[in-house]
Amino acid sequence: MSHLNISSNKAELDVPAIHHFLSTQSTWAIGIPLATVQRAIDHSLCFGGTLDGRQVAFARVVSDYATFAYLVDVYVLEEYRSRGYSRRLMEAVVAHPDLQGLRRFMLATSTAHGLYTDYGFTPPLRPEALMERYVPDIYQR
Repeated sequence: MSHLNISSNKAELDVPAIHHFLSTQSTWAIGIPLATVQRAIDHSLCFGGTLDGRQVAFARVVSDYATFAYLVDVYVLEEYRSRGYSRRLMEAVVAHPDLQGLRRFMLATSTAHGLYTDYGFTPPLRPEALMERYVPDIYQR
């Protein structure tokens, strides 16, 4: 297995590749404009996973770096799955020094509950306390 290099240096991100995956292959951001992806990256802590110079994994965290964080846009390209790369990516995320001591670290997922459970994520203890404004088709308008 090749070694997945994970970096939080935004200069090393392949933004067109991230946009391509999110806008055409993700289940949550189909049709997202490149400018929106760039703005989201600009205002987030990002983790890019590369193999031999090719970006094959990505995760983004939106946080105040003091009390709260939200993990989003996590993916490993399909042809690189089942090699432990999602675990390596999550290890880097939860170990990042700016994300320690947070009161709440959230995410939303429909497919990878087992992965995230291994890193301390659970269903909300008080789901009745959580609310959202959700517009699932915003990029198709």
